[in-house]
Amino acid sequence: MPRTLVLAVLLAWLPAARAELPAPVAQLLSAARIPADAIGLVVLRGDDTLIAHQPQRPLQPASTMKVLTTLVALDQLGPVFRGRTELRSNGVLKDGVLKGDLVLRGGADVDLSGAALQDMLQALRNQGIRRVDGRLVLDRQLFNPARPDAGLPPFDESPDAYYNVIPDALLINRNMLQLDMRSSAQKLQLAMQPQLDGVSVDSAMRLVDADCANWEAGWKLPQVVREPGGHLRVVLQGTFPKNCARDYSINVLDRHDYVDRLFRATWARLGGSIGPDTVEGATPPDARLLADHVARALPEIVRDTNKLSDNALARTTFLSLGSLESDGWFGSHPLPPSAESTAARAERAVRAWMHGQGIDDTGLILENGAGLSRTERITPLQLAQVLRAGLSSNWMPEYLASLPIAGTDGTMRKRLQDSPAALHARVKTGGLKNVMAVAGYVPDATGRQCIVVGIINSEQAGNGQGRAVLDALIDWVARWAPPQANAN
Repeated sequence: MPRTLVLAVLLAWLPAARAELPAPVAQLLSAARIPADAIGLVVLRGDDTLIAHQPQRPLQPASTMKVLTTLVALDQLGPVFRGRTELRSNGVLKDGVLKGDLVLRGGADVDLSGAALQDMLQALRNQGIRRVDGRLVLDRQLFNPARPDAGLPPFDESPDAYYNVIPDALLINRNMLQLDMRSSAQKLQLAMQPQLDGVSVDSAMRLVDADCANWEAGWKLPQVVREPGGHLRVVLQGTFPKNCARDYSINVLDRHDYVDRLFRATWARLGGSIGPDTVEGATPPDARLLADHVARALPEIVRDTNKLSDNALARTTFLSLGSLESDGWFGSHPLPPSAESTAARAERAVRAWMHGQGIDDTGLILENGAGLSRTERITPLQLAQVLRAGLSSNWMPEYLASLPIAGTDGTMRKRLQDSPAALHARVKTGGLKNVMAVAGYVPDATGRQCIVVGIINSEQAGNGQGRAVLDALIDWVARWAPPQANAN
């Protein structure tokens, strides 16, 4: 019987004492008025179970779901897997004119930036192309649907925030506009990067006497105005403090507009021209490769995903599981086309991996693999089993290196700085309005590695209360030693 199944059987027959919570954890739960049935905990030390409180209850994991997505990706796609963007055409080049369409083909390249696009377009100029006598075709069809964002209601009240970006296969700069906002007592000056063809930023913000450090209190969702002739105006709303300078990035432009206008501005800057039409479509089978960009290798992407709890990276990685396979050397190849949605294919890949590890997937609900979801569910035991599988993975060093270090970096940078867990525990965090969670590896007082999972689903988990409970759990594990060790 696989080790993980043995663990599940043992947990099912645990004596009641195993469900008892450590005193510091129980005290903080009581003080925060978080009921004991709103929390699920598992702490494993080798083959021993130190804590198992509601281990098999499906709970909202928030961003701790990323520990599952990233480990499956490393195991299934491999450490040399990379997303890829291509410029292709089946047109004929004559006297500097490419007679035919130019296709920008998306391949889940999470590092695709304005600078990368410029390098690709410079490669066209280096080949003697100065004019494209055809359309710009944007190929997002690696994912099904090609626009996963289309028609979805906002997740929360901040749809313009980076953490809410829904990726597609051709996402440049994560679709973000970077704003430079500088005010005097009478005027607000604005600058925008990158420069986009026919896009400007204006302000309808009112200057107020307020603390610059809390400027976001007056921020309201910007509006995008499409004017006659196709010009787009991004209009900032709300209030802004006087004598204040801030940088902020927003996701407000439709991504078709963003890619089209960034392409045209960059191509024009390089001395190129192209026909007026931009369409969504597929790459012709006979289109030859003109230029490409390849993303960083997967371990680097996984590190940024977990250290910074990056939802867009996690969601792209999840969808890659349903759309791409590693070429075993320097990139990736699309999977055969399917009418099934990419998310459904990705979910099947995750569940197949779990079954291969002997992990029961009962109760698991996957939506996007990032945890930014109100429907995703996983049990504390399942997360603990995933973490255990990570210790025996071929890519264990890369996986462990991706997790935030307590008191040191990532989302754990300011937590547990005065605990023995600092500098040693590697823990993925998660948080939503009613969720606080941790999942990772914490050495105990003897240096023995423990697997720690804690998930709180309660309206009382906010205002730092849920975080304090879970920090107390990690601190308790870091101070724990078996009785014989204490006796010595």
